[in-house]
Amino acid sequence: MELPAVQLRTLLELTRSGTMTAAAAALGYTPGAVSQHIAALERATGAELVRRTGRRVALTDAGHTLAVHAERILAAQAEAVAALERGRGELRARLRLGVFGTAAAVLLPPALRRLGTRHPGVRVESREVEVDQAYAEVCAGRVELALGLDYPDAPLVRDGAVELVRLRSERFSLAVPEGRPPWGARTGSAGAAPVPLAEAADCDWILPAAGSYYGQAVRAVCRRAGFEPRVAHEVTDTATSLAMVGAGLGVAPLTELMLRLRSAGIVAVPLRESVVRHVVVAVGAEARRRPSVAALIDALREGATP
Repeated sequence: MELPAVQLRTLLELTRSGTMTAAAAALGYTPGAVSQHIAALERATGAELVRRTGRRVALTDAGHTLAVHAERILAAQAEAVAALERGRGELRARLRLGVFGTAAAVLLPPALRRLGTRHPGVRVESREVEVDQAYAEVCAGRVELALGLDYPDAPLVRDGAVELVRLRSERFSLAVPEGRPPWGARTGSAGAAPVPLAEAADCDWILPAAGSYYGQAVRAVCRRAGFEPRVAHEVTDTATSLAMVGAGLGVAPLTELMLRLRSAGIVAVPLRESVVRHVVVAVGAEARRRPSVAALIDALREGATP
């Protein structure tokens, strides 16, 4: 009897989520793929694992039994890999790391150089993923780790199966066009005094979609300041949004990591309010015990340190 890890992870997520649609969203699959994974497990075990009750699904007794053992099976597999790594004289491993645009450009190169110097036997294969999908990529087993962003006003999913390790915290300022501040000349130069976010209430904004974690977080902060941002340009890519600011098309949130992507034509205006985000790495709870994973997280943390 074969019980593939990807199918066992799907069963566990279905146990937590309660619906095929929710499990699919958490894992980054289609509902049809989730249904196929469960059907494959039922064929392999010869038992009915789930029953539909309206729009939700409920595990049968056999489903509950397999879910309990699925956690043990996946944990045992991860522990076996970790034990093998610890038994070697030097680290040798292949790791898959999910990255998004800013992280790939700013954090990844120095981290991989540092890791290669210390542990040349650890090979890292990076895959670009949507930043909001960091949890799903790890949960589905497509990568061992994934870089992500966590906002206090729109926090990432927390789940015992995936840990979020904080690499650094960043405070937001506001990117405005150099020489053409949208309000008052006093904000048009570096070193300007902090301003209330409400001063940008009448500006055109360049923001990601409202459904993204980033978009939700910025809009929540603006609402606390007493206004709804007037989004003139909906843009996800950070370098593109900052280029648009430099062209005088609006204002956009800015952090130190973002500024490393582009600084021409923009000025960072500090905000009086404390608006922050956390750069994190999502990692499977079992994989966290692997020495190679710990070494990669250490290298990423050092590279993320201001």
